[in-house]
Amino acid sequence: MAKILIIEDEKNLARFVQLELQHENYETVVENNGRKGLDRALNENFDAILLDLMLPDLNGLEIARRVRQSKTTPIIMMTARDSVIDRVSGLDHGADDYIVKPFAIEELLARLRAVLRRVKIEKEAQNVTVAKQQTVKFKDLTIETANRIVHRGDGKAIDLTKREYNLLMTLIHNKNNVVSRDELLNKIWGPESNIETNVVEVYVRYLRNKIDVPGRPSYIKTVRGTGYMVRDEDDDKE
Repeated sequence: MAKILIIEDEKNLARFVQLELQHENYETVVENNGRKGLDRALNENFDAILLDLMLPDLNGLEIARRVRQSKTTPIIMMTARDSVIDRVSGLDHGADDYIVKPFAIEELLARLRAVLRRVKIEKEAQNVTVAKQQTVKFKDLTIETANRIVHRGDGKAIDLTKREYNLLMTLIHNKNNVVSRDELLNKIWGPESNIETNVVEVYVRYLRNKIDVPGRPSYIKTVRGTGYMVRDEDDDKE
């Protein structure tokens, strides 16, 4: 159920809009004062704001401007002022839409549905993008980067330490390129570490023991005298 904040000083109009929204199964909150409305808008979570332009204590343009500084809540401005300048000013201050009084409630409901639908589509697109960014695939390994979980193709989780995970991700990010032992030391242990390069060999062995499948080529290829790499195609196990 979407939650709508109505900031309108005409109490009869505010009550009418509230009842109509409630009839459409929206949850509503009404404020008749500009400053109180701003406090509600900033300190509570709403799916949309219906905002009058002329309000006591604080006008709608200033409310929209302040809300937009910290939130992306859709704002539909409701006002009797219908000049082009007024419309442009409202949109420039952060309103998403503008409806002129007196209006048909059907039009207001349609505009509200439109902004809520747009927000839903944008959120779904963002979620898809984030999901793609949080999942890395290499051969039959799937890495969930947000929680550092590695799965094999059969769904079995592979328990890696922080450094083993960082070693794997460094090699995958440099796929098909050799990463030297010094580079791995610098990226995983830090440039100020006094660790010998043979520690890298130890951790590569640990990682191979966890991710490699017995009888199949290793994921990690040793490049003699240089470093390590992972490749798209299989190589003979070192």
